[in-house]
Amino acid sequence: MSQIAINTSQNVNINFNIASVGDRMIAFFIDLLIKIAYGISVLYIFFTVLDLGYLLQGLDPWSIAAIYIMLLFPIVVYPVVLESLMEGQTPGKKVMKIRVVKIDGYQAGFGDYLIRWVFRIIDTLFVGVVGLVSMIVSKNNQRLGDIASGTAVISLKNKINISHTILENIREDYVPTFPQVIALSDNDMRIIKDNYLKALRIDDRQIIKKLSDKIKTILKLEVDPTKMTERQFIGVIIKDYNYYTGKDS
Repeated sequence: MSQIAINTSQNVNINFNIASVGDRMIAFFIDLLIKIAYGISVLYIFFTVLDLGYLLQGLDPWSIAAIYIMLLFPIVVYPVVLESLMEGQTPGKKVMKIRVVKIDGYQAGFGDYLIRWVFRIIDTLFVGVVGLVSMIVSKNNQRLGDIASGTAVISLKNKINISHTILENIREDYVPTFPQVIALSDNDMRIIKDNYLKALRIDDRQIIKKLSDKIKTILKLEVDPTKMTERQFIGVIIKDYNYYTGKDS
């Protein structure tokens, strides 16, 4: 499975698995089934339950089309609305555990989802062949809408264990050192721990120093290097965060 390196707001790169074309197609068809079900339900209620079909009698084709558009409008805006509300996911994407993200590391916003939605018109030309070909030939499985909005669809199906999360085993008598860690978010800590463990595995002292300096800058900390090494400092930060937030395994 191919990967994409996304630079986060902490100025470190994290590798994510790119969602496969197969997963994206299955998610598309799940969403399509939901939209079809909605359309059938709305029309059934309009014509059968409420018996409002008489309202269309005598209307010109444009007026009839306008009524149908109003009834089925949620289907049209389904992707952009749900991706905005569900942080880059639709029900289909959620089922397949994939998500739309910005390649530059920032949180995708409504404008990004809107661009993807507008380009969907082009991507779905020739029964979706244009978008499919674009995903196959592009580096990050991007359709034209992804390329235009600077987004990609990543897979969330990674195998997770405690070493890949913010969880850290701490003793019951543990005494924290830096209460400032409460200014960090769960996502900040996940990024810190993930990159710290990767750096330890390959003994990348540059990354460790970079992480240490970044944490000190963000939390406005001054640490005496003669009393605590950079590795010890990051280890304490991770344990302190787990202590103050109650995220102990």
